[in-house]
Amino acid sequence: MAGAPALWYPPPLTWPSRGTHCRVAGTVEDVTDENYEVFKNAHAAVIVYGIASCEPCAAYDAVLARVAPKAPHVRIGKAKMHVPGRCREIKKQHQFETYPTTHFYARGRLLMIREGCVEEDELTTLIQRHFPNGVSQPPADPATTAASLKAV
Repeated sequence: MAGAPALWYPPPLTWPSRGTHCRVAGTVEDVTDENYEVFKNAHAAVIVYGIASCEPCAAYDAVLARVAPKAPHVRIGKAKMHVPGRCREIKKQHQFETYPTTHFYARGRLLMIREGCVEEDELTTLIQRHFPNGVSQPPADPATTAASLKAV
């Protein structure tokens, strides 16, 4: 047709190749052997280790989904320890007595371990305390937080 406007089609979507991961700020990411070291070495990262048969782990998923958008400067991820072949190397590095277990990392340094399901307000407070504006900070007074935290 003469004078008809040309149609524009967007380019086809391309997905990252295996072993590479796209990060969307404010979301809960999957943590596997492939991205574990990169994840831990982020400026601010929270990794939750869980298994499918754990009811508190399932409840914690909803908490993580609500907290992640509030902390886009922090990488929040979940390592699904029950999925065959996904976390073999992670299992070699850690022995967990309780699921879920939450680790707070800053540039590869483990700042804190929290066992059990953490309520939304507490998780938000812990993230703000350890990662204000994406920069890790030590707790103001470790003695006051010792009762609720397992210090590293």
